[in-house]
Amino acid sequence: MKRTLIAAAAVLAFMSIPHDMDAQQKRMRDWCGFGPGVMKTGQYNAITDVPGVKVGQVTLRRTDDMRTGVTAIIPHDGNLFQLKTPAAAYVGNGFGKLAGTTQIMELGNIETPVILTNTLNVAEGISGVVDWTLAQPGNENVRSVNAVVGETNDGGLNNIRARYVTREDVIQAIESAKGGPVEEGCVGAGSGTVAFGVKGGIGTSSRVLPQSMGGYTVGVIVQSNYGGVLEIDGVPIGQMTQNYSYRSRIIADVDGSCMIVVATDAPVDARNLERMAKRAIMGLAKTGGIASNGSGDYVIAMSVCPENLIDDSKKFYTPTLLHNDDMSALFMATIEATEEALWDSLFCAEDTVGMNGKTVKALDKQLAADALKKARKASGLDRKK
Repeated sequence: MKRTLIAAAAVLAFMSIPHDMDAQQKRMRDWCGFGPGVMKTGQYNAITDVPGVKVGQVTLRRTDDMRTGVTAIIPHDGNLFQLKTPAAAYVGNGFGKLAGTTQIMELGNIETPVILTNTLNVAEGISGVVDWTLAQPGNENVRSVNAVVGETNDGGLNNIRARYVTREDVIQAIESAKGGPVEEGCVGAGSGTVAFGVKGGIGTSSRVLPQSMGGYTVGVIVQSNYGGVLEIDGVPIGQMTQNYSYRSRIIADVDGSCMIVVATDAPVDARNLERMAKRAIMGLAKTGGIASNGSGDYVIAMSVCPENLIDDSKKFYTPTLLHNDDMSALFMATIEATEEALWDSLFCAEDTVGMNGKTVKALDKQLAADALKKARKASGLDRKK
């Protein structure tokens, strides 16, 4: 069955754009010459800095009204169903369709890849994940799969009612997942998203704790499609550009959604993963997001610490866990990685023309970079070592 699914995905590969890192892609740090926060990043400044975590993306742009896709996050290299991953979910605002949430909250783990796509293709996301999971060696007797599929609404640029994403696209995203650099901006599930009135998309970042604090890595990937008044590293970019929610009534639409996925190799359980997930919402707030009534703002947090993966074939589960007192550095890392991932989703996005010729401009990156440099100079940080 697995060979059949992979072959079907391959047939459609020529009609979509798989994950392919653009060497010329400029991120926030490239534009500004410095990065936000005080903690160090991992090698790629991406969720893939967390050992074993992989990302695969399929971008769909076959017609003028198709601006959508799939982003798949793979927690580890083993059989995801047989070695479940400790996890938690947190709802910042619940106007959305995050499949698989209740089982995560009840059991404290996930057993599949995490899929991001658009609102009306959650069902195809589930179908693709279920088919892929059932096809994995060792899963021949599996009769229940809790597929984890999140979404944001890309209906402004994408003909969302056409429901372009297929189960084959989902399988292709999963099968193409890899470590290393992650393409950002108008790719995968971020192809048609809009944030703060400018082009949103996929963004990622990571932070590494000092060895004295365990040396653990926290990685975040986001699908930005939300509103508010944009702030970047404390600078009010939204006010400077006069592009923010409710401007015409106090121009941009505040509603949308934001999906955030947090991964760490720190040995933490579902309870403390939920606490980390709450801090990701703090990161969203630091970008100027307001979690409006019509916004689905969700966080999935997971620990891929190999020793703590859950083997259901064993009678007892005896993980080694960090004390609560050791969580604060992980909280800080989560906040920093989330805010930078969200900002990178804007810095890496480009002007996009979509359905009915609608155009969404990208963030004015030079203006933002100049403002950030000016603020940094005024603060005296450039003179401090």
